[in-house]
Amino acid sequence: MKKRLYVAASLLLVPMFLSSRMALERAGNNVHIREGFIAVTGGKVWYKMVGTGDAAPLLLLHGGPGFPSDYLKPLEALSNERPVIFYDQLGCGRSEKPSDKKLWRTERFVEELGQIRKALGLEKVHVLGHSWGTMLATDYLLTRPGGVISVIMAGPVLSAKRWMRDAERLRTGLPKAVQDTLAKHERAGTTQSEEYQTASQAYMERYVCRINPPPKEIMDSIAGDGREVYETMWGPSEFYLTGNLKDYDRLKRLKEISVPTLFTCGRYDEATPESTALYHSLVPKSKMVVFENSAHMTMIEERERYIETVRSFLRHTESR
Repeated sequence: MKKRLYVAASLLLVPMFLSSRMALERAGNNVHIREGFIAVTGGKVWYKMVGTGDAAPLLLLHGGPGFPSDYLKPLEALSNERPVIFYDQLGCGRSEKPSDKKLWRTERFVEELGQIRKALGLEKVHVLGHSWGTMLATDYLLTRPGGVISVIMAGPVLSAKRWMRDAERLRTGLPKAVQDTLAKHERAGTTQSEEYQTASQAYMERYVCRINPPPKEIMDSIAGDGREVYETMWGPSEFYLTGNLKDYDRLKRLKEISVPTLFTCGRYDEATPESTALYHSLVPKSKMVVFENSAHMTMIEERERYIETVRSFLRHTESR
């Protein structure tokens, strides 16, 4: 079961409120933590705010869809100078998991993001999206919200067609027996089989996280994986796209992103350096950094360098 879930790791209006009964504040080791639940469209989502520094908060948008925020834990290191806000999007992790599949669409997640900002009073904020989180960040920015100081696009997925083209090329780097097994089950529609899931592991180990066994942060996210969200929006695997994101493409609109933007990816990333460079070229005021010893989980695979890169970018945008 863990192996199968690891493969998935690799994107009715309820009145909005912050439940005081569900909120918890605590301080330990000189780190201030506030957590609780926020009502959003379709249910309640869990959040955690770490740190109370004077600098503008950093809001994190996890990947998947449906792969909760635990794996972003290394970014807590930034909380010594600013609040860092984690939340599990509806349908995964500690958030509610409603069974209505109509909730699993990009527009609702964009709405959810706005509701979280309002509930937490994040008038000025930096945003970091990873993987599917970059799709969410992009569509949110295209609504022209106020108060976003900068955005970080980590392992970006801004064209589903280009992602699949890259994935087809990356698959050719796998052993032929693995390639044949994957193709066989995709033709037969048996991607839920144990054989397909096991074969998919080879892709994950090369292009998602090259640390073996996977670190605790990844395993914690796997434990809260929202499989229904992932399969509805994405598909049965990272490299076989069948969900409602299959036609996602924002290449023609990236020029509309007007805030300072940092693109990051790993040298061996499934969000390839070539595609990341294309996105970077289309966004004004953007920079790009490639992490030479990483795949898709750059914030885990090269923690110290990743944290310092993000820290430097945030400080620079605030000093301008």
